[in-house]
Formats: sequence, structure tokens, C-alpha cells
Amino acid sequence: MIYRIFFFLAIAAVFVASLLLSRQQGGAPASATVQQTGWEQGYSAQNARLVQTGLDGQPLYTLNAATIQQQPNEDQVQLTQVQMSFHDQSGNAWTATADRGELERTAQQVELSGNVHVAGAFRNGQSPAQISSDALSVDLNTDIVTTRDRVTLLWSGLVLGATGLEANLKDQRVHLESAVHATFSK
Repeated sequence: MIYRIFFFLAIAAVFVASLLLSRQQGGAPASATVQQTGWEQGYSAQNARLVQTGLDGQPLYTLNAATIQQQPNEDQVQLTQVQMSFHDQSGNAWTATADRGELERTAQQVELSGNVHVAGAFRNGQSPAQISSDALSVDLNTDIVTTRDRVTLLWSGLVLGATGLEANLKDQRVHLESAVHATFSK
């Protein structure tokens, strides 16, 4: 019987203590506000392949990379060990390789850096060309390849070195900016 009285007293003490604590805290329930921050999740992939197709469903370009990563709220996609293939508007095939790359979210501009090599052919495969630089930009809408860095161009038996280049692949025009050096061989 003593245990029953002790049990009821313990329950009453807990009840009274909880009433006293709730009055000390103001008695009003706490409120929380949840705000949407517009935060967007990023993504990453290993040994990935991106294929951008045109309105006709045919590939405009294919991009292979050891890693592809986009951080939250960034418009740039980071790439490593990049291998890219694309066709200019004349249908000529071009390839590009680089240690690193950045792709705009809109997928219209690819920035390549580190041991960049671009190879293809002008005039329906009759004039093979190779472009080497440490950094290079490929505009996929206009088929224009540009760099402000030191560049080497191998084209139809010519070895051309310069600082800065703009190569319009669809018009088959190459403009070398400055410090141009050339070697001719047969």
C-alpha cells in the first residue's frame, strides 16, 4: 500500500513540475518559419558522356569526360580528361581533347584548358588541321575556335605559331593574332 501512495505522489509531482515549467516559458508555443532559398542541387558523374542533339535528332557534339561536376547554383559544369567530337556546319568532323574543361549550362560554349588539341579537316577532309594550345574556347553555335594564349597550328604542311587565334571552321578562315612564326615543309 505504501508503494501505491508513493506512485501517486510521484505522478502528481511530475504533473505539477510540468505545469510550472510551461508557465515559466511563456506558455505560447514556439513558431518556425521555413523559407525557400532557391537552392538547387548540383550533380557529378564519372566516365560520363554528354550528347547534344539538334532539331533533327542528330548529334551536334559528343563530350566524354572522366568526371563531370556542377556545384549548386553555378552555371558552369566542370570537366576533367575531356574528349569532344563535333561537326562543323559543312559536315567536317572535328575532335578536341584537354585535361580540363568548362561547359556553360546552356551548352553553347566549351572552355578547354591544359594540353588542348583540336584536330579536323577543312574543305571536305582535304586540308587536315591540328591546333594545340594551353587554353581554347569552342563556340558550338558559330563553329568558332578561339584562344588568346600561345598556339601552334599544323595545316597543309605548314607549322604556324602565334599568340592568339580565331578559327572560323564553317568559313574555313584562320586569323592569327600576334607573334606569328611559320615553317614550311614539303
